[in-house]
Amino acid sequence: MENIVNRTQKQQAVDELGQQFRSLNSAFLIDYRGLKVVDATELRRKIRAINGTYVVVKNTLALRAAKQTKLEQLAPYFEGPTAVAYHPRDVVGMAKLLTDVAKTNPNVSFKAALVEGKVVPPTQIQALASMPSREVLLSRLAFLLKAPVQGLAAVLKAPVRDLYLVLKQIQK
Repeated sequence: MENIVNRTQKQQAVDELGQQFRSLNSAFLIDYRGLKVVDATELRRKIRAINGTYVVVKNTLALRAAKQTKLEQLAPYFEGPTAVAYHPRDVVGMAKLLTDVAKTNPNVSFKAALVEGKVVPPTQIQALASMPSREVLLSRLAFLLKAPVQGLAAVLKAPVRDLYLVLKQIQK
């Protein structure tokens, strides 16, 4: 009877993980070997603060859950102690947070990442973390789109302004 409960619990865990994995375009696989409970709790708190998720997974269950999802590409990296960290929208923010934690805690290291459906090795995660956030990039784009319109408006206003200045001079 214990085997049945165990099996159903495992299947339930696989189903829950699979549901989470299907919605992901980006995720980070982390090796947390040697991480103290206090540090793990702090890491979870930081990730939750930015609306991210951190899940410690059993590799065999994670591999079954990752089948037919984008995370299946990360199958070779599910070895040893593995945690999956992800944010539904802010990949760069999550990369920055995890990189900062990895700098201060040598027990946290990247195995690999999936960014917008593409596998990224640990060496390139640092480059991802150094990118500006989505909000900064959007504000820069808005500024770049606004600049030509402002220039056109200034050019179109110039004849009216010049006419006004000429009429003012005539009046004097």
